Amino acid sequence: MKLEDFPKEIQPFVIPKQKGAEMVYRCLGCDAEYGIEKLLYTCPACGEVLLIYDNNFERLKKISGKVWHRIFDYRKMLKMPALRGIYLYHEFIGPVIPLSSVIWLGEGHTPLVQANEIMQEKADVKFYFKNDGQNPSASFKDRGMASALSYINFLVQKGLVSDVLAVCASTGDTSASAALYASYLKPHVKSAVLLPHKKVTPQQLSQPLGSGATVFEIPGVFDDCMKVVEALAENYNVALLNSKNAWRILGQESYSYEIAQDFEYEMQNKVVMVPIGNAGNITAVMSGFLKFHEVGIISKLPKIIGVQSEHANPVYLYYREKDPKKRKFEPVTVQPSCAQAAMIGNPVSMPRVIHLADMYNRRAGKQRVFFVQVTEQAIMDWQLTANQNGHIACTHGGECLAGLVEARKQGIVREDEEVVLDSTAHALKFSGFQEMYFENKFPAEYGISPKPELVNAPTLMRPDDLEKVPAPGKPLEGEDFRLFVKRTSEEIAKALDLKKV
Repeated sequence: MKLEDFPKEIQPFVIPKQKGAEMVYRCLGCDAEYGIEKLLYTCPACGEVLLIYDNNFERLKKISGKVWHRIFDYRKMLKMPALRGIYLYHEFIGPVIPLSSVIWLGEGHTPLVQANEIMQEKADVKFYFKNDGQNPSASFKDRGMASALSYINFLVQKGLVSDVLAVCASTGDTSASAALYASYLKPHVKSAVLLPHKKVTPQQLSQPLGSGATVFEIPGVFDDCMKVVEALAENYNVALLNSKNAWRILGQESYSYEIAQDFEYEMQNKVVMVPIGNAGNITAVMSGFLKFHEVGIISKLPKIIGVQSEHANPVYLYYREKDPKKRKFEPVTVQPSCAQAAMIGNPVSMPRVIHLADMYNRRAGKQRVFFVQVTEQAIMDWQLTANQNGHIACTHGGECLAGLVEARKQGIVREDEEVVLDSTAHALKFSGFQEMYFENKFPAEYGISPKPELVNAPTLMRPDDLEKVPAPGKPLEGEDFRLFVKRTSEEIAKALDLKKV
């Protein structure tokens, strides 16, 4: 749809203007503010993590919530690449970034798929999967990378940086996304990724290699890789692309905005469940809904529930203490988890979670942010159950569904609410865990045993009475082929208990 075809009163707003914003880094520890003219990850004064704020955010309140609804809904009809992804919400994500600097590789606006009746009955509530595995690199990380790399592209175009080496630590998805988006900006940006040795699925390892990144495997787990990346960022001229980068958080806020738009901005009785991992995603989800609420785009804040496996549960353990004054965050030593991307014992965004969860609950006037813990067994069982009922949920989608079942059990989620589950990546990235489940090959430390009703395996159909069967390069012909087709189809019909027509 072309701009001139829109209602005249909406036309001035549909193409966002790059003016009015006053974006700064703000420290969550000492409240110090810094300009965004250069890459910054932690506060130079106190070392705490940063969030990006728009000091002129008040200007967005001059437009009513109902008008914002129309702006976003009409803007979605445009064919401009820069506005087809997360920057549909340009004023809330990166208003200082000109549209000419925006990178769009197809990320954003992933489908919200309603569970079938069987699954809703099992979960005892109406729910949806938001399939973020349908982003370009097959994970939700593309939202943050589109923001972080668009910002770097902006700095490159302004001549503020050059010959950028982007680095990240990863359990797989971050590296795939970082390498993909960095490769789009060649020759100005190159990428290097650090992965925990033998802790990334083959599918995930192939992605940064395929995008041309320099890949280093490091002994230990993600937390060890993260410390090395932090040391590189502190001592060398590199761009850090983990969620410690506040631009990543801004991009991931688009997840909240899309959910609000998909529900026609009615968030009453809605619940959003996310796996926690490095805590950047739950940070972004809270921040996004808070912004929309402050401007009046949504009138109610949905419940937000963070889910962790008992094998990597530092955030859950922190909030298990009901008295805020007694809470003390302590990193944990993680154990092997099929929700591999969430296997993080010391999430860098924990200070952001504490800050925003408190703000979210205060704004709502009651508790609206919750945390639950699930077993590894439940993660795999629910992932397979979902996928055998029409979904393409990854293990983290299974973690969310297991968390929903647990939250229903605890009464955190009511029967009359609607729930959005975050399937953060594509199921094919974690097909190895499905294979281990079906073949009963999970190492003991996972604590996972397959349920027979969920196990599936191929059946070789080769009728015993056939002397000849086709083989590669050796096709059958004539009567031999006719007999092969007849006997094989008969055996398959018998196995499936088919009736003759």
